[in-house]
Amino acid sequence: MRNDTDDFLSLFLNGTPLLDVRAPVEFAKGAFTGAANIALINDDERHQIGICYKQHGQQAAIDLGNELVSGTEREQRMQAWQQWWQANPNGYLYCFRGGLRSQTTQAWLREAGIDAPLVTGGYKAMRRFLLDEMEACIAALPFEILCGRTGCAKTRVIESQTNAVDLEGLAHHRGSSFGRRPGGQPTQIDFDNALAIAMLKQRAQSPARVLLEDESKLIGRCHLPFSLQDKISTCPRIIINETLESRVQVTLEDYVVGPLEEYRQHFGEKQALHYLGEELLAAMDRIRRRLGGLRHQQLRQQLSEALAVQAISGDTGLHEDWIRTLLSDYYDPMYDYMLSRREGDIVFEGSRNEVMAFLEERQTPDA
Repeated sequence: MRNDTDDFLSLFLNGTPLLDVRAPVEFAKGAFTGAANIALINDDERHQIGICYKQHGQQAAIDLGNELVSGTEREQRMQAWQQWWQANPNGYLYCFRGGLRSQTTQAWLREAGIDAPLVTGGYKAMRRFLLDEMEACIAALPFEILCGRTGCAKTRVIESQTNAVDLEGLAHHRGSSFGRRPGGQPTQIDFDNALAIAMLKQRAQSPARVLLEDESKLIGRCHLPFSLQDKISTCPRIIINETLESRVQVTLEDYVVGPLEEYRQHFGEKQALHYLGEELLAAMDRIRRRLGGLRHQQLRQQLSEALAVQAISGDTGLHEDWIRTLLSDYYDPMYDYMLSRREGDIVFEGSRNEVMAFLEERQTPDA
């Protein structure tokens, strides 16, 4: 029989399977990457038990819980837990504080012959651990910041490096007004948890450097920790320089061609372009005031025409027109201003290929 654990670091570094028996409403507010939610009590039962606890005390609430989760309801939940445990025999379970819900689930599973150890302190203790450790990692890790105008393919470079944290990937967002992705973003709590785990994994490798993409304080609706914002503004920088035409092509691939496949997966082949087009137009409208009325109207018309041609022929070439203007007249000045406010020393500057070669060279043992 395995013991309960409070070794949170090992749980997160090893990607240990976690069974969360909190109610779905609690899980939706914040959870850990990869955790499975099979609740002991559902949202309605939790509400009823909470009222009973306030009015009649703990024992009455426990009795009501046993009454609500009995017979067929108990059998169904037991079956779901047993199936999960068969697939994840090295897992651990937890509730909010490691109290009655997880202990009840553990007792029922052990009655069925399943060894089901708990995470001591539950979700609350693990969440506190991650927040504290994230701040410690941000303070200690040797960050370098990958900079460059929109369309330099910074994210592609980040994705190619093992000593990098993909902030936009964790936020499920491409990091601009046009960066929304189907499926939406994680909650702030989920983003914090995932970011902390990514930082822990980097620290465990004792890297000479950790690469981050240059970001503002928000990636979509996900807010970067203030301490990380400070690091991004002051740490050494690597700058990618690419021609406007190169950046137009990358932006076309990353914001039109590539996302279409994501939209196909969510909405099907027939509706994918419709929903992608709606989102691109909505993104253009979100920056209307910054663009100015006339320029917004012109770019929106170009975008609408490009979408119409794409719907008929599949040709994406017309998108280049509005992308080119948007980059040169809107995103470039905005990013250049942001870059001018960065304080970190420039470690290297060059084309994307030159930056990639520089990063690869430094991965050698003598670098």
